[in-house]
Amino acid sequence: MQATQEKSPPTGIAEDLGQDIRRILAPNPSPMTFWGTYTYLVGTGRLAVIDPGPDNPAHLAAIMDAIAPGQSVSHIFVTHAHLDHSPLAARLSAETGAPVLAYGDARAGRSAMMQHLAQSGLMGGGEGVDADFTPDLVLCDGERITGDGWQITAHWTPGHFGNHMSFEIADSVLTGDLVMGWASSLVSPPDGDLTDFLRSCERLGRLSARRFLPGHGAAIEQPKARLDWLVAHRKARETAILETLSHAPLDTTEITARVYADTPQNLLPAARRNVLAHLIDLMQKSQVAPVGRLHADAKFARS
Repeated sequence: MQATQEKSPPTGIAEDLGQDIRRILAPNPSPMTFWGTYTYLVGTGRLAVIDPGPDNPAHLAAIMDAIAPGQSVSHIFVTHAHLDHSPLAARLSAETGAPVLAYGDARAGRSAMMQHLAQSGLMGGGEGVDADFTPDLVLCDGERITGDGWQITAHWTPGHFGNHMSFEIADSVLTGDLVMGWASSLVSPPDGDLTDFLRSCERLGRLSARRFLPGHGAAIEQPKARLDWLVAHRKARETAILETLSHAPLDTTEITARVYADTPQNLLPAARRNVLAHLIDLMQKSQVAPVGRLHADAKFARS
C-alpha cells in the first residue's frame, strides 16, 4: 500500500486544504523526504504554523509571503526535532514574535531502554537530528491549545522520534513523520523506538480522524487502512527477521541483505537501522538476544 509516485506539487506556494488549513512545500526533496517537507498554516487571523521546516531562506520567505495583510503568527508548533522539520522555527519566531511549542528538546521522550542505549554510545543513530532544538514552551500529552478560531490537540506519538507529536485539528491529524502515505517511517535507535512506534499507531487509530496530513507526501484519506498497513508491514518484517535468525546468529548487515533484498542500494543504511529497531523490540520481548555485548553491529540469535 505504498502511494503512487504522484507529480510533485510546486514549492513555496500555499495550498488550501480546507478547514482553514494550508500547506507549503519546502525545497528539500530527497530519498528520505520525498517531495520535501510540508509546513502547515492554520487559521485565518492569528495563525498557527506547524513544522517551519529546514533552515532555508527561500522557505522562510514563502511562509512570510503566505501571511496575508491583517494576519499574524501567534504559535509555532514542531512535530519533532529533525533537521527537515524544526530548524527554521527559531528564525520564524524571531520574525513573528510567536513562541515555539513542542514536546521537548531533541532528547525528550526517549523510553528507558533508548536512554540506556544512548548513554552506552554503542547504537549510532543521530541521523538528521536537530540537536540544538529547544522549544519556548513544552507541550504535555493531550494538551489543547486554543487560538484565533482554531484549536489544536497535541498527542505525544513517539516511535519515529522520541519527542514526536501529532496535532489534531477538527477531524484532521497532522502526523509528521510517524504516518506517511508514500513510505513507512525510519525508526533508528536510540532516536526512534519500534515498540513506541506500534503503540503510537494504535493510539492514532483511536482518534476520529477523517484524514492524516503527513510531513511528507500526499494527504492520507483512509487513515485506518494506512495504519493497518503500517502495523502489518512491521509484523511482516518481524516475522522475516525471526525466520532469518532461525539458522544462525547474524548481524544487522547480514539480516538486511536477506530481508530487504529488493531495496535500492542508497536506502540500505536506513533499512539496517530499521532492522536494528526490530531486533531491540524483539529483544525486549525475549525473542532474540545479542551474542555478547549489545551494540549496533552485534550478532543476534533466537532466544
